[in-house]
Amino acid sequence: MPKGNQVQRPTKKSEYTIVFASTGAEKGWRDLRATTLGPLADSWDFLTRTPTERTPTNYPLKGELGVVSRGGKTYMRWQHKPTRQGDARIWFYVDGQTVYLEQVHTTHPNQTK
Repeated sequence: MPKGNQVQRPTKKSEYTIVFASTGAEKGWRDLRATTLGPLADSWDFLTRTPTERTPTNYPLKGELGVVSRGGKTYMRWQHKPTRQGDARIWFYVDGQTVYLEQVHTTHPNQTK
């Protein structure tokens, strides 16, 4: 294990900052990182550059799940799939240039089955 503090990847002004919106999301991220490191790094790149681009693996959720309220504001809730064939899901919303990871699921969440 390397000594010292890990250097965080810097972001460009045009990129988004990623933060955890809950302790559950932080735990889910750690768990997902332990099993899906390469695809999760690709997800990081996607979410810092184009989090609201609609793709087969990144899209807004529908119905009641498609909306999240925080601090008196309402946001569109997005779902990102780190791998095309996997069950892992990242639920997030965007406010300005910040991507808030709300929930990180290592398996397909029951709410969307």
